Amino acid sequence: MKLPADYPRRILFAVAGLSPQILTETVYYLAVKASPRFVPTEIHLLTTAEGREHARLTLLSKDPGWFQQLRHDYALPPIDFTLDNIHVLKDEHGRPLGDIRSVDDNSHAADHITAMIRTLTADPDAALHVSIAGGRKTMGFYAGYALSLYGRTQDRLSHVLVPPPYEGNRQFFYPRPYSEVIYTDDKHGRPLNTHEAEVALADIPFVRMRDGLPQQLLSGSASFSETVTGVQKLLAAPHIYIDLTAKQLTAGERLVPMKPAELAFYLWLVQRRRDGASPVRWSDDGLAEEYLHHYGRLVGTASGDYERVAEALKSGMTKDYFEQRKTRSNTAIKTALGAIAAQPYLITASGKRPLQRFGITLPAGQITIEPDHDTPPRQP
Repeated sequence: MKLPADYPRRILFAVAGLSPQILTETVYYLAVKASPRFVPTEIHLLTTAEGREHARLTLLSKDPGWFQQLRHDYALPPIDFTLDNIHVLKDEHGRPLGDIRSVDDNSHAADHITAMIRTLTADPDAALHVSIAGGRKTMGFYAGYALSLYGRTQDRLSHVLVPPPYEGNRQFFYPRPYSEVIYTDDKHGRPLNTHEAEVALADIPFVRMRDGLPQQLLSGSASFSETVTGVQKLLAAPHIYIDLTAKQLTAGERLVPMKPAELAFYLWLVQRRRDGASPVRWSDDGLAEEYLHHYGRLVGTASGDYERVAEALKSGMTKDYFEQRKTRSNTAIKTALGAIAAQPYLITASGKRPLQRFGITLPAGQITIEPDHDTPPRQP
């Protein structure tokens, strides 16, 4: 099994507020302490306008420059982390957010986080590690939820753990490989040795729903709320609705685009299921006539399209024609719904090879066809 550390592109994505230390602490654990080590090839930090300044001045400046100090202290290879990799949350007008305080701010943060994680998980050669240790609690929640929606087997979610009194200390950024004295932030100003700090990383399990998402949500630009709504629709009780007037198939609550030839094939098998007829095999008698009847219901028997299909099937249904229509129908459903949500709607096989038969398995009570009248030729 390929481990996250084996991927050529290794991305660390973190959300942060006014504590940029969570980034160096996380990199320290992943690249120095973890086994196997996960050394990022690039880092992306999402924060507020004020958080960006904190990160710029503490992590990327020449002095103190804690990020480069970390690389130097532990001989880490070059990592792509520049000012361009510090992303600032923005409001609806594109203005940088100083903080997340309103409902609208939360909504924009959710959309920004969702868009970034959707983009970062689109590369099959990349492994993404998401840290939710910093920023507002809602930022961490959205990052974890977005990874649950789009994360793959190679992606990870974590929270860095730093013991008191190092946690939150403005002078502590990671354990140094040698003794270095800093002081507590309280009124006592007690000395601490950064070399003695024990940093840990809590790996957070999450449910991966990516394989169940339709292509539209994987590659589109849906907002966080739109994505969640889309997933909720896919989880609704399965129901097939075919509108013959509009020539449309709806599976659950999602429209499934299909060309007339495939929609007629699917309609044919759905109608058989609703009428209590048995599954079919391409070599059964009378299949061409049955299929043509349903094709005529969609395109009209006087159309040129109907005449061309009738000519192609004048010698009866062939195995190639049957298999092609079946495969294209199932592909359209999987594309619209995603592989998992598509399962109740697919044309499936029953029986043993080479005598398998094919049909729809959804109960007849969960099928609606409108207009609701049909008297086609029907085999026993």
